[in-house]
Amino acid sequence: MTTKKNYKKPCYSQNRELSWLRFNDRVLDEVSDSTVPLFERLKFISIFTSNLDEFFMIRVGSLTDLEKAAPNSIDKKSGMTASEQLAAIYEAVRPLYIKRELAFSEINSKLQQYGIYRLTYIKLTLDDKLFIDSYFNNEVAPFLSPLIIDAHHPFPHIPNKNVYIGASLRRKGKTKIVFALIPLPSNLNDILYLPGEDLRYMPLKEVLLAHIQDIFTSYDILEKTSFCITRNADINPDDEAFDFGNDFRKKMKKVISIRRKMAPVRLECSTNISGSLKDFLCANLNISGNQIFITDAPLKMDYVFAIPDKLDPEETSALLYNKFLPAIPSYLQHGEAMTRQIQKHDILLSYPYESMEPFLRLIFESATDPNVISIKITIYRLAKMAKLIDYLCLAAENGKEVTTLIELRARFDEKSNIDWSERLEDAGCTIIYGLEDYKVHSKVCLITRKERGRIKYITQIGTGNYNENTATMYTDFSLMTADDTIGHDANVFFKNMSIGNIEGEYNDLIVAPSSLKSKLMSLFDEEIAQGHNGKIVIKINSLTDFEIINKIKEASCAGVSVRMIVRGICCILPGIEGKTENLEIISIVGRFLEHSRVYCFGSGTKEVMYIGSADFMTRNTERRVEVACLIKDSDIKSKIDKMLDICFHDTIKARRLCKDGSYRKITDGVTLDSQKFLLENTAFQDACENPYANSSRESSINPFHKIHDFIDKIL
Repeated sequence: MTTKKNYKKPCYSQNRELSWLRFNDRVLDEVSDSTVPLFERLKFISIFTSNLDEFFMIRVGSLTDLEKAAPNSIDKKSGMTASEQLAAIYEAVRPLYIKRELAFSEINSKLQQYGIYRLTYIKLTLDDKLFIDSYFNNEVAPFLSPLIIDAHHPFPHIPNKNVYIGASLRRKGKTKIVFALIPLPSNLNDILYLPGEDLRYMPLKEVLLAHIQDIFTSYDILEKTSFCITRNADINPDDEAFDFGNDFRKKMKKVISIRRKMAPVRLECSTNISGSLKDFLCANLNISGNQIFITDAPLKMDYVFAIPDKLDPEETSALLYNKFLPAIPSYLQHGEAMTRQIQKHDILLSYPYESMEPFLRLIFESATDPNVISIKITIYRLAKMAKLIDYLCLAAENGKEVTTLIELRARFDEKSNIDWSERLEDAGCTIIYGLEDYKVHSKVCLITRKERGRIKYITQIGTGNYNENTATMYTDFSLMTADDTIGHDANVFFKNMSIGNIEGEYNDLIVAPSSLKSKLMSLFDEEIAQGHNGKIVIKINSLTDFEIINKIKEASCAGVSVRMIVRGICCILPGIEGKTENLEIISIVGRFLEHSRVYCFGSGTKEVMYIGSADFMTRNTERRVEVACLIKDSDIKSKIDKMLDICFHDTIKARRLCKDGSYRKITDGVTLDSQKFLLENTAFQDACENPYANSSRESSINPFHKIHDFIDKIL
């Protein structure tokens, strides 16, 4: 941030928050895509909703704090103050609410053709109303805690994203208006399923709204609505308020507690509310009118993911994506230890098309291998049920030195990581909580072995978390290698982390905040020196780092071909005359979350390629510990290059970023959904899964020739 005085916004950059909202709009566009199964489209509405919730909790929360602390500071990429950004956000979000509401109504109408009904009380049959009335009287009413707000009953604390009923009332025969609140009981499901052959359900808040007169029998109901608030969740654990000496776990537990009580930044209501009820809520929640959003669509939509379990299997085939099982690469030998196979040649797993199982198998084997001395790993996010933890605990119990660097500040996973750290510690693992001023976001695992008196390493470097669930939903790369230089670098990395040193020196690893950004800048410069012969291909999730943005612009001005796949936030605009004319950017939103990060510079035999954990955001390049690894194996380079090439030829799910910040569908080229292609095309999968079937590691024949031939033929 800088001051607004004398600042001129670059014509080739845009505001990060508005860019993110355009990305989430792309998520909502999936609802109108006829190639997406109908119920999956409802899931995309839920994903859009949860994305927007987190956006308000973190980004709007952060800007709200900034507005108070530094009102004159501006965003370098857009020249806007915090107040101006908030105003632009509120303006941009309102049309998205309307779009979501229309999409939700349309999808629910279409789902009725398959016997799936979301009901409202007013449209129920008499029998259904009797069922609902009985449910309310016997199952709901005993758990209700209605509250009239007055001098003796102060306005309560309302938790983040908890749904409440709000009402204005007047005691029968009186003139004074009073206000009431009813929290939805936490021990009841948010959704009530009605009996019958079809799948019919009603939100619990609809049940309460229909029976509010039964709750306040001595009052006239003047107005009623359901609502929830979104609270600021952007907390800095390093504030003095969280000083608990050396007990970092205790500090993070305090952070979780404080987050529940932070200031509201948004109020969502299910109906328009009058001046009196609106003023009541605004005054007690300290919310202004522009922070209120009205929506007839659900305030919370996590219930959507439980519905398929209640459907007939024949129905799900028409409504959901076909199930798939991530492949085990066929060149991996089931009866041979993973260590021995990795020592023969590097192995690259491509999630979710390929399974995480070979990596988990490596950890399990290492836990009982007498030659293994130690296992060291960084952990950021894990599945709720994690085999990885079981295997690490087994290794520790078998006398291996197990060191887990677990990041307790992984936002919204703090409690889970605290629980995992306690279990690992109980099993005898050494626990490190990262560094004081830097989140450790790296994905690195190092297995140290002693064979015939010599130290050997097996190293795994990934672009995504060690989460067995998201590995079936996110596209990521996972490299496993026995390369000595990479192993030595990883060993140095873990030593540096254990002593809090961020200034380590490495060979084949580039590590933020010390060397990653500087190395990338030097690689940009090398391509800039090549001019029109230069080539840069980048795949990341977000781009906000202003120095990198300017370097990309410089490369474009030098005539370098710069092609980027940026899924989410992208603060550079392509196609700006004299600035970014040689820059092409696409975004892909599809069945799987595009999550892998790849940085490629040059072409042919001179191509330099890294995969890693870092996006091109200042928080990643300067304020986190990130690791990227040099890809040395030419066959693996070829595989990644071709997968990127397929993404650039996507004409179904890809959208091209335009110079005005909008996204446009790509109409040129063959009809291709890159994710579906990679998932379903057996010819490509065979080529990917058998890279060493007909050639040795030293062979001059590229075992990926089938990929080249096939893709060239298709594209």
